[in-house]
Amino acid sequence: METFKRLKDYYWPYKRLFLISILSLFVVTSVTVIYPLVLKYTIDDVFGQGQYGQVPYLAIGFILLMGVKGVAVYYHQYFGDLFGVSTVYELRNELYTKLQYLPFRYYDSAKTGDLMSRLAGDVEVFRFFLSFGLAQCLNFLLLIGFGFAIMLYLHPSLALVTFIAMPFVAITAYRFDKQVHVAFKEIREAFSALTTKVQENISGMSTVKALSQEDFEITTFTGKNKNYKDNHISTAKIWSSFFPIMELIGNICVVALLVYGGWLVIHEQMKLGELVAFFSLVWFIIGPLMQLGFILNSYSQSKAAGERLLQVLDERDLAPAGEEQDAPKAKALNGHVTFSDVSLVYNEANEKALHTISFDAPPGKVIGLIGATGAGKTSVTQLISRFYAPSTGTILIDGKNIANYGHQELRKNIGVVFQESFLFSCSIYDNIAYGNPHASLGEVVSAAKYAQAHEFIAELPDGYDTLLGERGLGLSGGQKQRIAIARAFLTKPSILILDDATSAVDMETEFMIQQALREVMVGRTTFIIAHRISSLKHADEILVLDRGQVIERGTHEQLLALTEGSYRRIYHIQYQDQLTAMQERTGEWSRT
Repeated sequence: METFKRLKDYYWPYKRLFLISILSLFVVTSVTVIYPLVLKYTIDDVFGQGQYGQVPYLAIGFILLMGVKGVAVYYHQYFGDLFGVSTVYELRNELYTKLQYLPFRYYDSAKTGDLMSRLAGDVEVFRFFLSFGLAQCLNFLLLIGFGFAIMLYLHPSLALVTFIAMPFVAITAYRFDKQVHVAFKEIREAFSALTTKVQENISGMSTVKALSQEDFEITTFTGKNKNYKDNHISTAKIWSSFFPIMELIGNICVVALLVYGGWLVIHEQMKLGELVAFFSLVWFIIGPLMQLGFILNSYSQSKAAGERLLQVLDERDLAPAGEEQDAPKAKALNGHVTFSDVSLVYNEANEKALHTISFDAPPGKVIGLIGATGAGKTSVTQLISRFYAPSTGTILIDGKNIANYGHQELRKNIGVVFQESFLFSCSIYDNIAYGNPHASLGEVVSAAKYAQAHEFIAELPDGYDTLLGERGLGLSGGQKQRIAIARAFLTKPSILILDDATSAVDMETEFMIQQALREVMVGRTTFIIAHRISSLKHADEILVLDRGQVIERGTHEQLLALTEGSYRRIYHIQYQDQLTAMQERTGEWSRT
């Protein structure tokens, strides 16, 4: 029960609903076990002693009992379901909130399909047990308790003989639960893997079709689907062995009742009505015993689902280990960023992503970052936003250690445009205003104009009200980047980070965006990650990175002056075609 104890905070506030449901169930069970007593009275007293005038009263009493039971069943089921739904409403909200605040490190290894499976499937399994499975467990206990108590009242020795097989029931149920819990946990994991595969396939369908990998995807999915099927089959084998054993135990109880009870009736040590009542009570008990497998099934599934939910809830949010959750909130920042001997290791198995990086970026300064893929450019900017914490060294913003700023308030002062621009499935207006929901249409249009996005947006049938497909489907890569740039502009950040933000636009659009950026960057600290030197030429300082280290630094002109420098080599590679063309034209002019 440890799993349910740890999830207590989510269902205990709704204990009143649960209590009403259980009290109603108590009434239902009480009325149910009265039936055998009515049978006993009817056979032994009414018909046995010829009191036929009691029949109408018995009929009316029976109808009244039916009415009471019907009302109790309604309240039991309604409040039981309300209890489960209310609980998982809070639990699902808590899980979703948790996912918003988990650090980047968590998402480095987390899989979208798996998280969707937990948030939807596992939560629903837990709800079903709270709404129905838990009530079935209590109904099982109440029926056996009430039934056995009445049996002992009617004939103690016959009750003991009838229940001689109960220890075998307990042993069988315990062994079944131990096996089926593991089986259901494997089923949940297999289903999660299946969901992840479907999600990845749909998200990457363009890549699948571009590389003609449909057959490979089908084969991979078939393997995961087979694993899911095999887990179900293994569970079915456990079930198949459980039910015959439970049925055998139930039949042993019936046989013991018939043999010993019949002997008592024959020897007039027991009345026939009592034996009939006993027989009815036994079936009220054997019925739940036969359903014990379903009860354990629901319990085991919910326990496995609860464990998977706790794995998410137990994750520490807000990335840096040992961080104070009540760190003071930052107000409007000037944006003075200082790195002092900063190093970064993503995890113990990895080498250092950054080695003793140092630079100073006062407000209004533009820092350019260039280098090969994996050189550490993005790592530098991710540290500024506190997506990760530095392993060693110090990062200061406005002279204060970055760890002393609250995450949300810090990030509200930072505008980031990622290389892969993510757009939501809503209107273009809502996408641009995502970081500033209270922005007016005029402010949104102004930001779009700075990002050179207004012209193509205005040409769309619904303009800024145009609804986008999933991940911005329907727009080109360059159009999505320009909307993302407009979104960053609209937040009016103190620090602006452009992570290869113009990689998907043409040279002419890039030039126009850069012209607009010069006005936007005034008074703001700006970091530009780029592979195109044309995006960095105007930077106040350019850092050339290689394997996490700064190997060159300076302005565009200073770096070009280094005859053996990496920056100079990159420059010549990018401009070789233009230089060759110029040389050819120069040669033609000379000959002319």
